[in-house]
Amino acid sequence: MAVNSRLPGFYKLSPAERLSAATEASGLAVGDLSSLAAPAPDILAIADRMIENVVGTLSIPVGIAANFTIDGKDYLVPMATEEPSVVAAASNMASVARLHGGFRTSADLPIMVSQVQVVGVADPRAARLRLYEAEAELLALANEQDPLLVKLGGGARGIEVRIVEASGATFVVLHLLVDVRDAMGANAVNTMAEALAPRVAEIAGGRVRLRILTNKADRRLARVRAVFDRDALGGADVVGGIVDAYRFAAADSYRAATHNKGIMNGITAVVLATGNDTRAVEAGAHCHAAASGRYTSLSHFEIGDDGHLVGTLEVPMAVGLVGGATKTHPAARAAVKLLGVTSAQELAKVVVAVGLAQNVGALRALAAEGIQKGHMSLHARNVAAAAGAIGEEIEAVVARLKTGGHVRFDRAEAILAELRAGRS
Repeated sequence: MAVNSRLPGFYKLSPAERLSAATEASGLAVGDLSSLAAPAPDILAIADRMIENVVGTLSIPVGIAANFTIDGKDYLVPMATEEPSVVAAASNMASVARLHGGFRTSADLPIMVSQVQVVGVADPRAARLRLYEAEAELLALANEQDPLLVKLGGGARGIEVRIVEASGATFVVLHLLVDVRDAMGANAVNTMAEALAPRVAEIAGGRVRLRILTNKADRRLARVRAVFDRDALGGADVVGGIVDAYRFAAADSYRAATHNKGIMNGITAVVLATGNDTRAVEAGAHCHAAASGRYTSLSHFEIGDDGHLVGTLEVPMAVGLVGGATKTHPAARAAVKLLGVTSAQELAKVVVAVGLAQNVGALRALAAEGIQKGHMSLHARNVAAAAGAIGEEIEAVVARLKTGGHVRFDRAEAILAELRAGRS
């Protein structure tokens, strides 16, 4: 049966009705999609309010990274990820950093930027100056849109006006800089930009097109540094290998892409667990990696006078504690409660510390035994379960997989068949 994706009125149905309709339209048997259904009705009701056309939920494992000391305070860090070895690596490297006082961090004020694009301006450079002359008026208009944010100490702080030369066009682009306090800030800055648009167009003498935030959150950087003990890492040769791996990533974009992915394994896991916008954080991070005009490593590594590894990381971190899934999803609320953070800046500091720890964990594996040994050891359990192993069979299959070479699905099936035949 061919799939029919034309489903009139689909959005009007309940989640259960949508799931039934999707099963029928796809030609699948009743029950084939039952795993998408949320385990509890209250979770399904929350999901139905969060996005459109909900039929169920997809659960992601949440682990807790231990051993983190950040600015003298200990944290238990929730991490939501499907990838083996991420939580273990972060916890392990946090224990290594702990030997020298843990992680030290700093974070900028939570300034987000919204862009107002003006097209068709006859005198763009003069228009740029006219907009600067009207800065006080524009900031007042912006702050009228969110009196609560202003009351909390936030609000529009300034403007920047750029001339952007594009293919066959010149744009006047106004940046509105907004202190969003403990929010991620997208809704606040977008609302302000929408309100400013008519007046900006009038002053510039053109027509406004886009008015929306940028995820290049380079006014909202979080920074972390830590010393990782040479002997705990495996000795001077391992430390040298980590630095060589970093230098490779700094010089080569092919390596940098995977190097930075390792950083994001840690960052994204915490961002997701706390209900924040993973795509916004990832876009900002990778944009920052290319800020010099060449894509390179986000982190930096050096060897100190004492032979220990010194790691640093600086990355945009647009996360919040109010609004979005952080407030609406009970699992995200529980994760924030576990962390014990009280501000968006504190959350940003924790996130970037986990990113550095995860990065060191990956680099240490590369410099020592190779990334596959530890990763595939954990992955073997997933392979065994996928092959059909249950209960005690899983560990038995894993043991054989690890001693026999490659961790593959076909080998797991064969091993499982042998085990079951031996019991019959």
